Amino acid sequence: MKRSSRISVSSRPALLGAVIMLALTSASVAAADDGRGPLGVTVVTGADRQSMRVGALFGTENADDLAGHHFCTASVVHSPQGNLIATAAHCAGGTEGDRVFVPGYRDGKAPYGVWKVTKRFMPDAWASGEDEDSDVAFAYVEELDGGGRRIEDVVGANRFAAGTVTGATPVTLTGYPSSLDVPIRCTNKPGRQSPTQQRIDCPAFTSGTSGSPWVNGSGQLVGVLGGHERGGSTPDVSYSVAFGRPAAELYEDATSGS
Repeated sequence: MKRSSRISVSSRPALLGAVIMLALTSASVAAADDGRGPLGVTVVTGADRQSMRVGALFGTENADDLAGHHFCTASVVHSPQGNLIATAAHCAGGTEGDRVFVPGYRDGKAPYGVWKVTKRFMPDAWASGEDEDSDVAFAYVEELDGGGRRIEDVVGANRFAAGTVTGATPVTLTGYPSSLDVPIRCTNKPGRQSPTQQRIDCPAFTSGTSGSPWVNGSGQLVGVLGGHERGGSTPDVSYSVAFGRPAAELYEDATSGS
């Protein structure tokens, strides 16, 4: 079952593994984040500065009834306009105005608001043939309630970084499995899958975690869960496009509004 299934149904064994893993304490996550604790451990993440920048994607029809309806993950990335999110391209299809982003989503609640997703930016290679090496996207979100509140001002943002060396430092993945209404987190060192893809061993990243940000210790976005096999064919190994020149050009397009 390919990771496109991460937009729909999780396997039973993966779910059982998640229950076991998520019983671990948040202290393990904190230790792993700064490199001194166990790597490759998946836990439910508490509400903190990093997790509030990550959120779940929903269809607009569920904007008033969030619980159990999220299908992908996205995160806020820094831009001059302060209104940009990043996700996987296979999570960003559809038409403008058909989905919303809820940062810090937890247990059916939107602590930082429900933000309408508008203009989307996807590589030409994805739009024309869904090339797995182009499975990354950016999108704008509207100001909240027309009151001039930009999402980056509310929850902060990670900084986009292209050309980082895969595996040089650990990265932290934060995402929303469809089977849970809370985010999970795992820190580990990624490895090189191919010249254009990177991989990471993190248990229980099942359906719904596509688009999860890969953030290094410097607060830089260096990947999003997707790419090879739309993110992976098992819940324990995940992939991301390696952010090279094409990803950098896409980011430049998104931040310039072209």
